[in-house]
Amino acid sequence: MKIGVIRFPGTNCDRDVAQAIELAGLTPEYIWWSEENLTDYDGIVIPGGFSYGDYLRAGAMASITPVIDGIKQLVKEEKPVLGICNGAQILGEIGLVPGIFITNEYPKFNCEWVDLKVGTSRTPFTKAFKAGQTIQLPIAHAEGRFYTEDIDLLKDQDQIVLQFEGKNPNGSMEAITSVCDESGLVCAMMPHPERACEELFGSDDGLNFFKGFL
Repeated sequence: MKIGVIRFPGTNCDRDVAQAIELAGLTPEYIWWSEENLTDYDGIVIPGGFSYGDYLRAGAMASITPVIDGIKQLVKEEKPVLGICNGAQILGEIGLVPGIFITNEYPKFNCEWVDLKVGTSRTPFTKAFKAGQTIQLPIAHAEGRFYTEDIDLLKDQDQIVLQFEGKNPNGSMEAITSVCDESGLVCAMMPHPERACEELFGSDDGLNFFKGFL
């Protein structure tokens, strides 16, 4: 299976994501922001970084590039899409997942390992976990505070994927740090699973998110 890894000017987690995809037994291929036809890919990952230097706001400039049309077409074809950190901000910006990710409650860059509660196992990326299970992944963001105007709808439709466990480091609404669309095939998450794919780094919980493409 071939998984596309989107690159924007300012993307800096693309190589880590590609390695994680390989560890999961899949074939990664880099895709530049100017490409629009993505029909040859079985899934897409939008990695973290600072696309276009987070000019205007995180994800705003990336949201109007040609590759976004290709991603939207893949969603129509019911292929899985995973947005990590800056990728999550982009997915929120283009409306493929509910809510948005805004400046942390305490406005500074936050980089640490966190405990996370799995909210649903119905997405491809969390199917290896049980709802309510605690996993460990690192975060690294300054604009990761989740906000939505309809939290009850997210709960009713089982769209809360991950929540901070124990403490809420960025002030996200109800400690939410990952959400999915109604189908569960499009997932936006602020934690970095690609940085937790081998026990050597402290946890391999992140590898299951990439094995979810299989």
